[in-house]
Amino acid sequence: MNKTLITTLILLNSLLMSGCASLEGPTDPSDPFESYNRSMNSFNSNVDRYVLKPVAQGYNAVTPTFVQKGVGNFFSNLDDVVVIFNDLFQFKFKQLASDTGRVVINTTIGLFGLIDWASDMGLEKHNEDFGQTLGHWGVSSGPYLILPFFGPSTVRDAGGMLTDSAYFDPINNEVDEPWVFPNRNRNTSTALTVVKVIDLRAGLLKAESVLNEAALDPYIYLREAFLQRRNNLVHDGNPPVNKDSDIDDLFDEDDIFED
Repeated sequence: MNKTLITTLILLNSLLMSGCASLEGPTDPSDPFESYNRSMNSFNSNVDRYVLKPVAQGYNAVTPTFVQKGVGNFFSNLDDVVVIFNDLFQFKFKQLASDTGRVVINTTIGLFGLIDWASDMGLEKHNEDFGQTLGHWGVSSGPYLILPFFGPSTVRDAGGMLTDSAYFDPINNEVDEPWVFPNRNRNTSTALTVVKVIDLRAGLLKAESVLNEAALDPYIYLREAFLQRRNNLVHDGNPPVNKDSDIDDLFDEDDIFED
């Protein structure tokens, strides 16, 4: 299993123990670890402010748009591999065929995913991961969690992320014989992960203004946006109606989160 993620999980557990002890007053039922989560959210925000955002801004400034698009397509193609496995686990066989076609087309005539020919051919990109697979089979999301460096998650989705990374992610999987990058070593995986994070952060530079200008507490705004989006993904766009929530009127989730 990915050693970095194991270390993160151990750190998370210790922080949860200290965070739970400091909780005062009533908390949101979906967020019993709010004290810890707010502290970790502040930590992640500082990491972003002083490291990720400046690097992403530099990347945007010096990298031609067509190169950025190619890099984004490349990692999107690798993410489709994770999607394929979770299509299978959820018995979504029609979607499985479509997503497998995406990977085959984009990896071959799309030059290892640099060009997204599959979308141009009408093969829609989907979003599936092991957290969604667990939710599909009835596993509750559990409490909301802010993970160190990774950001918003839940107990279920954190476990799903570990599973995807350990077994299905072409970049980080720890199987004996990596099946996408056969000569891959830890340095290659780390380098690919760094580039992927920078590319993702660069893509969010414009969207972050939505969160920064939110009228609500940014922490609550982010929490509700994340939980709603995950619920929407688990139910394939048709989640059970929550009459107590009016968050739909406040934002477009795609302005904050991207696949």
